[in-house]
Amino acid sequence: MRALGHPLRWRILRLTLEGPLTNKQIAERLGRDPGTVLHHVRELVRTGFLAPDDVRSGKRGAVERPYRATGKSWQVRLVPNAGTTVSIIDAVREEVLEAGEDSTLATLRLGVRLKPSDIDELRTALSRLGEEFAARDDPDGQAVGILGVVHKRKV
Repeated sequence: MRALGHPLRWRILRLTLEGPLTNKQIAERLGRDPGTVLHHVRELVRTGFLAPDDVRSGKRGAVERPYRATGKSWQVRLVPNAGTTVSIIDAVREEVLEAGEDSTLATLRLGVRLKPSDIDELRTALSRLGEEFAARDDPDGQAVGILGVVHKRKV
């Protein structure tokens, strides 16, 4: 659970979905200090979200170790809390900004009042929708991100 509590870790996982990247490559893509990135990479490796590939020779014979995400999605039971949710939102925010002005394909934002049974139905429907589209993952398709959050509002 703690391994996914930082937005940078979510970004690292997204970057390493399509192929392995070295710590230096990850740091460059994220515009972050390599030492900071390495700390997060090591935590993701320790918890099984990232896997190291074989060491390879880089420029001028430097030793490089690429890392790759161990999956495109995981069944992880996250304890619902504001910190984890905000970490995910922050990571998605950075991805949207990095992708550019015309990156958003659809947005839905509602403020409604629902009975507990309706909230349960909404959560189930979102889960089914996620599973349906995860099963449609196509290597030749357009890479997109999907975020659905059901949260309480302060009124």
